[in-house]
Amino acid sequence: MIRAESQPEKFRVRFTNGEQSAFSDATPDKGGSGAGFRPHELLEAALASCMNMTLRMHAEKRGIPLVEVSVTVTLDRTPQEGPVFEYRVDFGDLLSEEDMEELLRVLETCPVRSTLSKALRFALVE
Repeated sequence: MIRAESQPEKFRVRFTNGEQSAFSDATPDKGGSGAGFRPHELLEAALASCMNMTLRMHAEKRGIPLVEVSVTVTLDRTPQEGPVFEYRVDFGDLLSEEDMEELLRVLETCPVRSTLSKALRFALVE
């Protein structure tokens, strides 16, 4: 569960899971100060983080020598047919073509990707 709390600065929000916290804010052109992640960047961060962890967990389980990996995610909200999460993976070290292909396939099992791939519903809980 994440709780988002208004801050004194216009549009700035502190969000927390009860143990860690960070800030979100609107960009200056939207009236904020840009002193935090934009909400859509948090969606990108959730997916990129999950993909990175999924790759590392799978590599460890299968004994694939993955020293480092970097995942970059961009949310393109402009397509008329709906938003698209575009991603890039940099393995940083030399892996065999077979290992890279296996790791790229495992990205389809990333839990956040699975969640975002389903029809979403919203429910106000009182």
